[in-house]
Amino acid sequence: MIMHIPLACLYAVATMLVAGDAAFGQTYPNRPVKMVATAAGGAGDVAARIIAQHITGPLGQPVVIENRGTGIIPGEIVAKATPDGYTLLIAGTVIWLSPFLQDHVPFDPVRDFAPITLAVTTPNVLVVHPSLPVKTVKDLIALARSKPGALNYGTTGSGSSYHLAGELFKAMARVDLVRVAYKASAQGLIDLIAGQLHVMFPTAPAGLPYLKSAKLKALAVTSAGPSALLPGLITVAASGLPGYESGSILGIFAPAKTPDPIIQRLHQEIVRVLSNAEQKEKFLGLGLETVGNTPEQLGTLIKAEMTKWGKVIKDAGIKAE
Repeated sequence: MIMHIPLACLYAVATMLVAGDAAFGQTYPNRPVKMVATAAGGAGDVAARIIAQHITGPLGQPVVIENRGTGIIPGEIVAKATPDGYTLLIAGTVIWLSPFLQDHVPFDPVRDFAPITLAVTTPNVLVVHPSLPVKTVKDLIALARSKPGALNYGTTGSGSSYHLAGELFKAMARVDLVRVAYKASAQGLIDLIAGQLHVMFPTAPAGLPYLKSAKLKALAVTSAGPSALLPGLITVAASGLPGYESGSILGIFAPAKTPDPIIQRLHQEIVRVLSNAEQKEKFLGLGLETVGNTPEQLGTLIKAEMTKWGKVIKDAGIKAE
């Protein structure tokens, strides 16, 4: 037997649900909010603390940072958290690229998180030892092609932005550069300055001090367009490798199924901080460029990142160490 429910009743139920969601958003938060970040002192931790400091007042509740190491641990914590807006995640590529780098990741990067906004980005910079006889990206490509396997490049761990930037360069430029891996970027930069390395793709904050002292030579920045962190420096894409883009990005997420009014409230307050001129300058001083896009834009970006870097990782045979 099929029951016919009057349209007026259906409308009333829908109205009650919408009103309930709106009320939920208006009463949120009524207790402290936790933002899970990686180890203290990293870019994610620093960005999280600035954001938390400036959204605590408008939200009317403390926003506390919980540092939970590196790798996939922060993502696992938030993916399993109650989707009520009281547990947030600030994280970078390790969250959405881990499934390509290792087996048995305890979450799905798309299914288990609700995007809020892309918070900050920082590009890598293509640097070489001053003695290397190149002035442009085209020069470097020509030199590398003339001497396959003779040039090396330094990276940090497998799947890091240093590593992926180098592998993308190799694939797009069709050159053979030998990877030399380091546990810390500082050691790689020291070896590059000493002439034991030829090329490196450090993040802008890591490379800037050595560029200012002329200990290293910058050929290009890896962002799609010019970077405020490296004014006047041409991009890799514009200097010999069209379409090249690489860098580090940090997004803010909630657990999947977090009510949309809460996502929108958090988005509004976080983007307000990221758009503030004074805070933008503060982030720039730390080597970070603010973004503040929509949840939908961040979700689309994550899927595009997975497609792009998943192929790079697979083709290069990269696995987590």
